[in-house]
Amino acid sequence: MPRALALVPRDEFTFDIEPDPAFGMRVPGRIFSDAALLGDIAQDPSLEQVANVATLPGIVGHSFAMPDIHFGYGFPVGGVAAFDLEEGVVSPGGIGYDINCGVRLLATHRREEEIRPKLPELVEALYRAVPSGVGAKGGVALSPDDLDRVLTMGARWMVEEGRGLPADLPVQEEEGALAGADPGRVSPLARKRGQRQLGTIGSGNHFLEVQKVDELFDPAGARALGLVSGEVVVMLHTGSRGLGHQIATDFIQRMDASLVRRGVRLIDRQLSCAPIDSDEGREYLAAMAAGANFAWANRQAITDGVRRAFSATFGGEAPSIDVVYDIAHNIAKTEEHRTPDGVRRLLIHRKGATRAFPPGRAEVPAPYRDHGQPVLIPGDMGTASYVLSGLASSMERSFGSSCHGAGRRLSRHAAARAFQYDSVTHALRGRGIVVRSATREGVTEEAPGAYKNVDEVVRVAEGAGLTRRVARLLPMGVVKG
Repeated sequence: MPRALALVPRDEFTFDIEPDPAFGMRVPGRIFSDAALLGDIAQDPSLEQVANVATLPGIVGHSFAMPDIHFGYGFPVGGVAAFDLEEGVVSPGGIGYDINCGVRLLATHRREEEIRPKLPELVEALYRAVPSGVGAKGGVALSPDDLDRVLTMGARWMVEEGRGLPADLPVQEEEGALAGADPGRVSPLARKRGQRQLGTIGSGNHFLEVQKVDELFDPAGARALGLVSGEVVVMLHTGSRGLGHQIATDFIQRMDASLVRRGVRLIDRQLSCAPIDSDEGREYLAAMAAGANFAWANRQAITDGVRRAFSATFGGEAPSIDVVYDIAHNIAKTEEHRTPDGVRRLLIHRKGATRAFPPGRAEVPAPYRDHGQPVLIPGDMGTASYVLSGLASSMERSFGSSCHGAGRRLSRHAAARAFQYDSVTHALRGRGIVVRSATREGVTEEAPGAYKNVDEVVRVAEGAGLTRRVARLLPMGVVKG
């Protein structure tokens, strides 16, 4: 790293970067990790990014990093930061280019032994029903007026158009629509990029995965979620596609120009930001909310495609496919939190991190409120994924936040050099995992060896008091971009 940073251990799972006034840090950095996971980022500048975030105006508490931390744009992936609404800033790099990239879990109410004989056929049907790959199009065609409604209403618009069920909405974060969206703040180019991408996965680490419920750690919590050992679920991971990416690009460029005009210098230009209480800040948040709503509508459209693929594969009177939960992990929200200065409303940036609210919190859907908010943690396509739930201690420790996945160990370029398509797919087939990908790179860049050990990441999140384990899911079939 360009600058030496001393990590001070606070306990087995908590490490601090002490604030350095000479460097401009306003608060400490705090990393939830352990010795093994810290070793994965020894040569990675993500720890320096944690310290950089701590220099931003109006930051409250700590600059946090979750156990799956790795290098990102401006903020590290796995970064969390809270900002005072009057003195603080909003930074698009603290949300990410893929606004409201998130995960949805569907319960099929079918047993593994029913699915397994037709698994290759099902994976092919899913691949056909849900377009994937770089720039994937062919999703729901939207008129300009339809797109405005998507950007305002999110998943609800899809349900009203017959591409979902009313019961799908209450079990989504924000019920699938973030308030305050203004389609007028979304540029024509962003609109054009998103116009034919609703209902598509995209590329990179986005996926559609058929999984089986392998182990239950919290039977009562699992029952509340409708998760049964041996039954099959579907997990999907995608976001706002080209529309969200362009929103981020537009506002980063605009904020860069404004900082130059005002003579403001940041420790890292990728932390480009604007005061929350400014025209630029308010307009970005309105556009970001619109992008987030596009992402929820996108995952709702994909849910419709999954239901159609199951119906085409199995026919007859099929069991319902129910939304278990849908969670965002690239988003900023105004939330109420208890701080040493009392209860305050703060703007929480979560980039590659998820909300992990505890039992009783009003934002948790009513069916799950006694157990805490579900937290969905995908692993890689060869290992487990997890369902967790939020804990009361997460509110004190991380503004109610947790990790969002396993976290990359190798960059995509490094993974593509390290792994061969044939060997990766052969190893997965040997474990009964069927893979369908739009490209060979979609497999090699996302090979299991490119990611941290998800079991270890989850162990740290639980040990740090952020979440508790509810269920472990194992992959059966994967659709990749």
